[in-house]
Amino acid sequence: MGWLLPKSLNGFLLLGLGFLAGPLLLAILHAAVQMRRLSDTSQQLVVDSVQSTRLTQDMYAQIALLERAARLYQVLGEPTVRASFREHDSRLAAIMGTLRQRLRATDAPGQLQRLIDTQKRIESLVLQAPAAGGQAAELAQSFVLLGDQANGVATLTNQQIDVESADLRDRTDQAQRELFLESTLLLPLIVIVVLLFALRLSRPLRQIDRAIGELGRGNFANSIVINGPVDLERLGHQLEWLRNRLLELAQERNRFLRHLSHELKTPLANIREGTELLMDGAVGELESGQREVTAILRDNGIKLQRLIENLLSFSAWQSNSTGLDVSEFRLRPVVKQVLENQQLTLVSQRVRLDVRVEDVTLLADRGKIRLILENLLSNAIKYSPRGGVIYLRAAASGEQLVLEVGDSGPGIPHEDRARIFDAFYTGRAPGGHVRGTGIGLSVVNEFVNVHQGTVEIVDGEVPGAHFRIRMPLRVTPLEAQKKQADAA
Repeated sequence: MGWLLPKSLNGFLLLGLGFLAGPLLLAILHAAVQMRRLSDTSQQLVVDSVQSTRLTQDMYAQIALLERAARLYQVLGEPTVRASFREHDSRLAAIMGTLRQRLRATDAPGQLQRLIDTQKRIESLVLQAPAAGGQAAELAQSFVLLGDQANGVATLTNQQIDVESADLRDRTDQAQRELFLESTLLLPLIVIVVLLFALRLSRPLRQIDRAIGELGRGNFANSIVINGPVDLERLGHQLEWLRNRLLELAQERNRFLRHLSHELKTPLANIREGTELLMDGAVGELESGQREVTAILRDNGIKLQRLIENLLSFSAWQSNSTGLDVSEFRLRPVVKQVLENQQLTLVSQRVRLDVRVEDVTLLADRGKIRLILENLLSNAIKYSPRGGVIYLRAAASGEQLVLEVGDSGPGIPHEDRARIFDAFYTGRAPGGHVRGTGIGLSVVNEFVNVHQGTVEIVDGEVPGAHFRIRMPLRVTPLEAQKKQADAA
């Protein structure tokens, strides 16, 4: 069925509008035709009812006038009265002829014929010689019979009006049922069409939303492919071009950092080697002032070397941060390894550890989890006072790992929290502490995001800075994520 669908988004929307408007237009046209028919039938019924009622009234009036003219003629015998009788008799006959055409009941012709026969009998009795007593009595009985027969015709007229009104009512009810049935059938059809077109459009829109989200998070590893109307596929091609361009810029930045760092390392090594020779007295003993200046040069050389190494490490992390090398491992040995690596620094700073780590099993990137712990622990050691306490907690909460690292230092200023996870943002160093490189926390945030987790700053539970990480115990590998995304 895919080849039947239009290629462009505009054509797709027009097709959807046609699917929705077509049945609705047919239903409206059918309703208009039904209403027109009912209106015409109702109008005709009103006209027929009024005319039939008028004919019935005229019939009664002509019978009354005919009887009056007949009696006058029998008494007076004048030609003018005779002419008047003939005129009323002709009018009554015309009325009977019209009623014969209008009345459609099966017994209407017989009833009308009997009335006409009685009318003819009256005519023969009136137009004879002056009436004798028996003839007058017969004429009176004939007019009584004529009145009864007229009542029968009037009854038939009223019955026909009632029948036609009931028929119109039935047809109206039938039209209402048909319109209700059409509406009942049309509503699910509209819902089905809307759902089909929504499903048809929702998949490429979800793909676009997911692609934009990955670009916003700096994940350039996955190719962007949009399947759908031509317009959305063209947008997908533009996003893929943007992804490739951003990936090129990121690679150029990393190459620049690596080249710059390597170019700086050689003269820096010479500077450090020279300062070490000066400190060792290779060119002669130094005075106290000279030794102090040389020590400053050496310390700053070491600091500069550390910054360059951090730049190289950051470049390497950026190159490998988008993928996950997922494996199953226990968390406690990783924590132990990190603490052993920091043991000398902890002893020199006389910092105590408060460690409560459950031995949970993770399905994650072991190397990135270790770097997260190392950076958070280094940050805590840096800002903890001598003799301070560092808190390390790790426990499973449902299907998530909750990892917390806190210290007893000065904490994080509120004005720095919005950007503290940005790369190279150092903020203010409270309490006389030396600014860092601004890389460690950005790496933590990036690696946590890659593990589909979150990192937040918590207040009020420890004296200083307190970071809390939530991430799944079992992280979906990148390949499985891509298959799930394609299936969606």
